[in-house]
Amino acid sequence: MAWVLGGRDDATCRRLLDKVGLSGKTFVTDDWEGYHRLIPEDQLFTGKDLTFPIEQDNSNVRHYLARFRRKTKVVSKCPTMVDLSLRLLHHLQDPENYATYAKTFLAIFG
Repeated sequence: MAWVLGGRDDATCRRLLDKVGLSGKTFVTDDWEGYHRLIPEDQLFTGKDLTFPIEQDNSNVRHYLARFRRKTKVVSKCPTMVDLSLRLLHHLQDPENYATYAKTFLAIFG
């Protein structure tokens, strides 16, 4: 997974594209005009039908991790901590992993 932090502008989009590369990829995006300027049209798919699952996942992340709900002083904005938080959330959403952690947690604190 490639992380690029910044605004919604051409410079940030270029940094992301430089990091992930263009060759052999198809990009599923919303209809922001910057994508049309920076990504070749044959590699760009814009539309809601494929972005809906992405937005649903974003909504779930905001629901479970407070750091993504609003600006706050309570949590670290360090990219490493953001990455680790997302990895932990996705790991715990797997039912097999969750059951293992629940047993461990209950054995320690139960």
